[in-house]
Amino acid sequence: MFSATTSQGISVFGLLGIQEPLWWQYELFNNSIGDYIMAVCVLVVFLAVFKLFQIVVLYRLGLLAKKTKTDIDDTLVEIVKSLRPPFYSFLAVYTAVQFLTLSVTLQKVFDVLLIVWVIYQAIIATQILIEYIFTKTLKEDTDAGIRGALGMVKAAVKGVLWAVGILMILSNLGVDVTALVAGLGIGGIAIAFAFQNILEDLFSSFAILFDKPFQIGDFIIIGDKKGTVQKIGIKTTRIKSSQGEEIVISNKEITSAQVQNFKKMEERRIAFSLGVTYETPTEKLKKVSGMIKEIIDNVECTRFDRAHFKSFDDCALTFETVYYVETGDYAQYMDIQQDINFKIREAFELEGIDMAYPTQTIYLQK
Repeated sequence: MFSATTSQGISVFGLLGIQEPLWWQYELFNNSIGDYIMAVCVLVVFLAVFKLFQIVVLYRLGLLAKKTKTDIDDTLVEIVKSLRPPFYSFLAVYTAVQFLTLSVTLQKVFDVLLIVWVIYQAIIATQILIEYIFTKTLKEDTDAGIRGALGMVKAAVKGVLWAVGILMILSNLGVDVTALVAGLGIGGIAIAFAFQNILEDLFSSFAILFDKPFQIGDFIIIGDKKGTVQKIGIKTTRIKSSQGEEIVISNKEITSAQVQNFKKMEERRIAFSLGVTYETPTEKLKKVSGMIKEIIDNVECTRFDRAHFKSFDDCALTFETVYYVETGDYAQYMDIQQDINFKIREAFELEGIDMAYPTQTIYLQK
């Protein structure tokens, strides 16, 4: 078991100019006592370095987390904490044994353990990032159905991640994974075709969730359907119409249609027309535009644009008025329009201007 064969390589004693002791050169399992001592020293040093590195990084990230308002740094701290002491210890051991001459089988075992452990830690770190992304996506008011759907997607993403990790491990072990990957691809295509309609609605709900063309409580128009959004589900969206009934629309239909969202409207452009009789004198006609402008200017939350004598119609001299309501609320707009109508009516009565209505005059010749 022991021999006096001199160990190959540079001796520490030689670097220090000191004569090596005889026991330093004794070999045990193809490695000298000096090799084992060097490996142990490397192990201790690397354990200390890894531990110090973890402490310093966590300390620095902790200071960064206190200075910033974002929570991404908390996620980085969690990733660093996921690197447990057993992992550092194994890295130190793996580094130390590189100073020894190992059998091919034992070296292969160490290499395989390193690959498996590194891939495992990479998957754990990626899972933490996935959890962070999904947590940031969800809000407290997110629909329960969407939460459930996102939970399934998150589980599927993690499953795919583990499958990729296992394939990488098998590939590094020398296993031919080409046929396995091809089989998984064909199986995935078959499943996708079988659940095509369900997946289309599911992905449409995700598109609505992430793109946010509307949210619960918004008043929207989709084609000939309009109402207030009550619920955004996995397959359908439910809106309540102005008449009170519930309208159920497929998410797939919504994502392929034009959606008008009035909740996001900051102001509303209003154009309306009114007519006065042909018997109205020209002097009074010239006052109409100014009267309308003065009325609208004195109404809150409005911005006057124009008022013009537009045309000679069959039964009336028509004026067109355009103004802006500085709110998107429909009820408030109707209150403002009603106020303007009343004031125009009162002003016309005071000025002696008659509003036109459909009439027909018949002239009889005797």
